[in-house]
Amino acid sequence: MIVSLTIKDIVLIDRLQMNFEDGLCVLSGETGAGKSILLSGIGLAIGARGGRELIRNAKDQGSVSIELHLEDGHKVWSFLKEQGLDYEPGQIILRRIIMNDGRSRAFINDQSVSVGLLREVGESLIEIHGQHDERGLLNPSGHRELLDDFGNYNSLLLDVRKNYRTLTNLQELLAKEEEKLGNAQKDEEYIRHNLEELDQLNPIAGEEEKLATDRTKMMQGETLSEGLGELLEKLLSDKGVDTVLRTTIRKIERMSAQVPGLLDPVSASLDRAANETTEAISELERIIRDLEFNPYDLENVEERLFALRGIARKHHCQPDSLVQLKKDFEDKLESLEFSDREVQRLKSEVKQARAKFEENVIKLSEARQKTGAILDDQVNKELPALKMDKAKFKTFLEPLERESWNADGGERVDFRVSTNPGAPFGGLIKIASGGELSRFILALKVVLARKTSVATLIFDEIDQGVGGAVANAVGERLADLATKAQIMVITHSPQVAARGNSHWLINKGISEDGETVTTTVTLIDKDHRREEIARMLSGAHVTKESRAAADNLLNW
Repeated sequence: MIVSLTIKDIVLIDRLQMNFEDGLCVLSGETGAGKSILLSGIGLAIGARGGRELIRNAKDQGSVSIELHLEDGHKVWSFLKEQGLDYEPGQIILRRIIMNDGRSRAFINDQSVSVGLLREVGESLIEIHGQHDERGLLNPSGHRELLDDFGNYNSLLLDVRKNYRTLTNLQELLAKEEEKLGNAQKDEEYIRHNLEELDQLNPIAGEEEKLATDRTKMMQGETLSEGLGELLEKLLSDKGVDTVLRTTIRKIERMSAQVPGLLDPVSASLDRAANETTEAISELERIIRDLEFNPYDLENVEERLFALRGIARKHHCQPDSLVQLKKDFEDKLESLEFSDREVQRLKSEVKQARAKFEENVIKLSEARQKTGAILDDQVNKELPALKMDKAKFKTFLEPLERESWNADGGERVDFRVSTNPGAPFGGLIKIASGGELSRFILALKVVLARKTSVATLIFDEIDQGVGGAVANAVGERLADLATKAQIMVITHSPQVAARGNSHWLINKGISEDGETVTTTVTLIDKDHRREEIARMLSGAHVTKESRAAADNLLNW
């Protein structure tokens, strides 16, 4: 419940401090006294739109602060915790500041927050309902949420929303994968053709360089082989180095016998030279053998080089890159095949997710049908007490096409009324007159409040268009509603005002400096309350009769 309201420099309000109790709080005053200003101030504190036009003349800023006391188990505490906001158990303070430059600041428990977050918290705690409030019961777009709040199937509703998120996420993934697969399939024939070509070629890393070297050796080998052969012949001829060395060694050996030991060093050196010459001759013979080739080998090497370089030119790369290119094509083909499998997998998951979603949507529809019947029964039981015993209220569920089912389920919810037996049901705002509309709304509020988490309900002239016994019935229902939640009502009806647990009088007058108009709100005592209700009964001129009537209403 709201325990205090502080308004500073908002329109005609200089500074206002109001301390409230629970129950039914009545606010009354003459037309034009500033009741709408009070509502605008409260609206600011719960995140309603408001600009610098709401700031009192000649002031730099205006502010509104509301303090509420709530039970420990209220759902707002867990929400504040999720948002990382600190709070004192049982107490929450909503504050809004509007500045002359058009900027706005919002606070929850003196912690800066966005206006959107202030609105989300504020509207969950305080509900302002005017006779033509399009955000309230008159707007069918809000009827589904009201029915769901009244029902006892929140876990099912959460399941539907979770199922819907899962389904839509999977559908998005499937759409992306199908697009990816479609694009890949356009290139599939090209990929397979090139991969087949590369498979046949079967390039090897470093192959082109080796083939080029082999080709050069083959092309130059014949000339080189002939030259080396001539050198070998000279080495092996009668006058060749090898022959000369062998002959010389034999002569040295014969001469050594004449002078033992003298020629041993020479003989050893010549032996080494002869051995190395023999090794050189052997190496030359091996090289000459290696240089021998079949002309067909050169042709094969050249064909292979031509094939490698031709494919490389086709793909605008170097021959050494063909191995990687082949792997890239293999990867693309594997990715294509994986994407196809992924599409099939996602289709299966989408099918399963859709089945689960639709199963819970159907369960939710059944729960809403049952809850709608309960709501209809309870609202219709309220109508006779409001002098509408011939009127009927009914919750209509309009099924959506299956493809239009969403996170909120599979139907639209619409509250409709019939004001006379046999008359067709229609929307509240279309069928009901001003006085009837107020009573339908009140009957709904009485029933819905039994399960609401809203701490305070504020009604702006809910009794407009009714009087006498009907106004008295409205007052009774408001008083009954005030046993479930704190109720504030701005009223012109003395029958409603007399039901209040507290009564505030709204006045407009001249400020103390005598230069500006100011709206004041005063908690009135017993005697002043009698006078105010008498004024509401008779107008500006209060008579003995109106005072007596006021006493009668107040049960004095």
